[in-house]
Amino acid sequence: MSKSDLLIELYTNLSTTGALTFSSKALVNKMLSFSDLSQAKLIVEMGGGDGSITQGIVDRLAPDAELLVFEISSSFCEAMKKQFPQENVKIINDSAENIHKYLDGKKVDYIFSSLPFSFISPEIRDEILRQSSSALNNSGYFIQICYSYLLKGLFKKHFKSVSSSFTLKNLPPAFVMVCK
Repeated sequence: MSKSDLLIELYTNLSTTGALTFSSKALVNKMLSFSDLSQAKLIVEMGGGDGSITQGIVDRLAPDAELLVFEISSSFCEAMKKQFPQENVKIINDSAENIHKYLDGKKVDYIFSSLPFSFISPEIRDEILRQSSSALNNSGYFIQICYSYLLKGLFKKHFKSVSSSFTLKNLPPAFVMVCK
């Protein structure tokens, strides 16, 4: 899928992508700076989109680690399957609220999310966050990109600890919420 096709998909489904553009390299690096993927065995990404965050994860992924990428857009999924043919990267065309169906009882080291929680119904976003919290192992983190600081209260309902960081190096500028 070409970059122009990806942009058309992005704008056609703004309510599900929740973004005006794809995540900048600076934002991806900021998000991933809160993790140590060299020791991680199971990582989940919610909202794979164009694969910019996925690429950052894959670049840091240990050879024996597994990455599950949830994306509800079938167009994005097809493009990502071509971009990431690695055996240890699974592109899943399903809602993140169904994460439990794909874990086979395993616990997750990191969940990276760029889901547009402001556009997701309260019932579904609470289910996604409940599932995420219970999927993490004891030392696991849920790391979320968001464009509103007000969402910090939402994450505090589901995680014991929530810290935030801000970067101007994205359009629009973004927060990274780190939840444990």
